[in-house]
Amino acid sequence: MTVNEIRTRFIQYFESKGHTAMPSSSLVPKDDSSVLLTTAGMQQFKKWFSGEATLEYLRAVTIQKCVRTNDIDEVGDETHLTFFEMLGNFSFGDYFKREAIEWGLEFIEKKLGVDRKRIWVSIFAGDKEVPRDDESEQIWRSLGITDIREFGREDNFWGPTGNEGPCGPTSEIYVDDVEVWNLVFNEFYMQADGILLPLSKTGIDTGAGLERVAATINKLPGVFDTDELSQLREFVRSLVPKHNDRAERVITDHLRTATFLLADGVRPSNLDKGYVLRRLIRRAVRYGKLAGIEQIFCSKVAEKVIDIYGDNYSNLLSEKEKIVSELNIEEEKFSRVIEGGLKRLEQIIEKCGKISGHDAFELFATFGFPFELTKELAEEKNISINQAGFEAEFAKHQEVSRGGMDKKFAGGMENKEDPQIIKYHTAAHLLLAALREVLGDSVHQKGSNITAERVRFDFSWPEKMTDEQKAAVEAWVNDKIAQKLEVTMMEMSVDEAKKAGAEGEFLTKYGDKVRVYTIGNPSTSSGPRDFVSREICGGPHVQNTSELGHFKLGKEESSSAGVRRIKATLE
Repeated sequence: MTVNEIRTRFIQYFESKGHTAMPSSSLVPKDDSSVLLTTAGMQQFKKWFSGEATLEYLRAVTIQKCVRTNDIDEVGDETHLTFFEMLGNFSFGDYFKREAIEWGLEFIEKKLGVDRKRIWVSIFAGDKEVPRDDESEQIWRSLGITDIREFGREDNFWGPTGNEGPCGPTSEIYVDDVEVWNLVFNEFYMQADGILLPLSKTGIDTGAGLERVAATINKLPGVFDTDELSQLREFVRSLVPKHNDRAERVITDHLRTATFLLADGVRPSNLDKGYVLRRLIRRAVRYGKLAGIEQIFCSKVAEKVIDIYGDNYSNLLSEKEKIVSELNIEEEKFSRVIEGGLKRLEQIIEKCGKISGHDAFELFATFGFPFELTKELAEEKNISINQAGFEAEFAKHQEVSRGGMDKKFAGGMENKEDPQIIKYHTAAHLLLAALREVLGDSVHQKGSNITAERVRFDFSWPEKMTDEQKAAVEAWVNDKIAQKLEVTMMEMSVDEAKKAGAEGEFLTKYGDKVRVYTIGNPSTSSGPRDFVSREICGGPHVQNTSELGHFKLGKEESSSAGVRRIKATLE
């Protein structure tokens, strides 16, 4: 079954159930500053669910364009995408769990032809705030589904998008071992402080990733084997002199996403949405170079994207000239950066066998070579790179450029290249403080990886965190963000930093003087210390926690013996 057949059957099926088919909203959310980009089908309906806007319909069905970049480092395998289409049916105070479950099962079985033996489902297990979803279990059993598994908040509670909004427990439909459809039962409104309030009217919000559905029902190896994506990937492969599966997938995914973002009015820049777009284009160019592409190629891939998807998304056709022009400009600009930076990087590696913080900063300052790219190349070559040293060099550079501004405000330095990374550095400090508050003082940082989309954080802890512990950490961080705490920096010796109560697992990376960032009361006196976080760090950081937005924990897993790894995002 083709992707377009699934699109058509989905819309027709829910129209037959009284839903009004509505077009996809833009990837740039309208009147919603809580998120950078549209990440879910329900975002255009947030005010419908909350009661802030007058309902136009009681039932709707959409195929929504979505962009999610929190797992951008994983793109290149067979399953991860940054752009996808989300199938969704919605009820605004009309039907609820029974209809959503019955219709979901019927569509999967009858309209997509999936054998019931391949199907199992999950429900919300319940916690101290929200009870177990017994009702959904009873409905599934009444329909003859007996393989019902229960999971906690991380897996079976969805929302909100942004720092507040509608949310609720979920029931998921799996085919084989792949989750293909998430049925969200909107019962609550989560405030910015994490408190759940009951909605005046319950609602239904479902989501099924189109490419994942197509791959699963057709028993394909991965999403890049679905008909539309495989057609695009084959075109990319025709441009690649050196066959490289990962590079071809990254180029296919990133330039498809970039094309849709450009069509919706996003332009490459160093801030917010423009930064996301620029990073996608630059990663595609970099992987193109890796696969031996010498000529300008991004606009050619975009034209193929427009050929494939233009019938369903007409603005791709109307914006074609702008899309091609912007991609050519951005690729030419970055190609010059790459050529100069790569030559210098090769010289550094050949001479030193590693990349110091000074070397990484020289690449950034002299050639405009992004630190993230330097880091990716170092990891590919299994070469060490001193990220803390780079951050210290960058912080020194910014201090000079600011003309000697009072050093205690150095945490608020504006990073023109990586604006989101500044926020995630500060969020990582709050995350460590929250983990120590919830789990105890035995928790220490064991490593981190920060990108413009998320922080990945390693910490000492012997076992999997419970849902209650994760909820407590998330709430603690968001409380400190809501308190609008000042972030200050002071330079001191390592001994002074220790006496002041600063955390720091990597003291050998620093010299005689270290930078100590404090969130909250900056006093270092021997009296009461009511700061919430104090860490040795190279910086840079925001000036006030209010700049961070809403903090949300993601996947938590084992990193190594006695060390856990957790991801977090800011929305």
